[in-house]
Amino acid sequence: MAGVVWGYVSRFFIRVLLFIASALLATTTARAGLQFQAGQTDWGLHYIPVSGDFAYQDDLSIFENQVRSNSATTITFASPGGNIQKAMELGRLIRRLGINTIQFKAVECASACSLAFLGGVIRYADPGSIGVHKSSFQGNVPLTTQEAVSAVQQITADVMTYMIEMGVDPALLQLSLQYDSNDIRYLSMSEMVKYKVVTFVPGAGQSQVASQAPSSTPTPQPQVTPPPTAAPPQSVAPPPPAALSLAIPQARSGRIGHPRGSAPLKTSPEGKSANVAVLRNGSWVAILGNSGRWYRIQAGNQVGYMHDTWVHVDQYDSGPFGKRHIQVKSFNNYADAEAYVRSASIPLSAYLATNGWFAITLESTYDEQMAKSLVNEMKARGAIPDDAYATFGNTYVRKVCCQ
Repeated sequence: MAGVVWGYVSRFFIRVLLFIASALLATTTARAGLQFQAGQTDWGLHYIPVSGDFAYQDDLSIFENQVRSNSATTITFASPGGNIQKAMELGRLIRRLGINTIQFKAVECASACSLAFLGGVIRYADPGSIGVHKSSFQGNVPLTTQEAVSAVQQITADVMTYMIEMGVDPALLQLSLQYDSNDIRYLSMSEMVKYKVVTFVPGAGQSQVASQAPSSTPTPQPQVTPPPTAAPPQSVAPPPPAALSLAIPQARSGRIGHPRGSAPLKTSPEGKSANVAVLRNGSWVAILGNSGRWYRIQAGNQVGYMHDTWVHVDQYDSGPFGKRHIQVKSFNNYADAEAYVRSASIPLSAYLATNGWFAITLESTYDEQMAKSLVNEMKARGAIPDDAYATFGNTYVRKVCCQ
């Protein structure tokens, strides 16, 4: 029965797509500055085509008023791009209004427009209808080399923060950066599914769509009432699933990974002890044992102690060497960690740490400068806690949640 209902929904959605596509092709052409034109299907679905270039001076209150006055539920685009910040502003407004986005191959949504599209709560796009590339500056903006580098880093952090907010894999940005501003990379359906650009694929199974679509309400949890004779409930966290291994493999080798680029090899397992040597990041070491949070290691013919946060252990699966995680939270039990990850509005992961706790991080890893910019930007927007920080994650053993 569920399959029949879902098939009906898919056919209805396709019907909506075809109607809006024909209306859009008949009435919309791209212009300088955004234009909004409300429409309605024969069966009462209200939509708004957004056309033109995104410009800094665009007044999005006009768009919001049209959405509210027409009870619009769907947005579609005909735009070659424009101002990135304005596109993200529109995307955030679309998300706040709780409306959906649809895109057709017959009309263009490229560059900055692709960012606005990501604001949809439910998103569908034809293969080849969403185009991405790296950002560029207008030719009349005078910038020194240092200013240009700083501006690029800031824009990149802004876009990555936005993608994370929208539930999109920020790896999409890495793909975009491979294409110059005078080139466009149009995404295939498999790529849009992979990077979570779309949340709806007509003909796909209900479970696939449901797993991708953002949830606005928490899943009800069953209430369990203990029998009258039961002992009072204890404040003990439930154990992790039986299939989840919390075993920590023995650390036998690794590479130095310290935020300052090198780490001291100590004569004893304490920070105040004398240095035997200073080892650069990437130096391979053999781990002979440990004393608390300190590894006893050998580097060449030198033996000493090094703190466990300074060694990227080969036997752990903590992510790519040299990349930074952004840790936002930690829990002392799996149940709380899993609940936090699954209820978050941004993509997160949970890692088992060597101390038995669970570190909550952003889903992806980043290079040093990007991680710093991203932490600052997301804190400023309130997207992550003020005590979040970038880390090599050297004490992370493996990712345990959530696929």
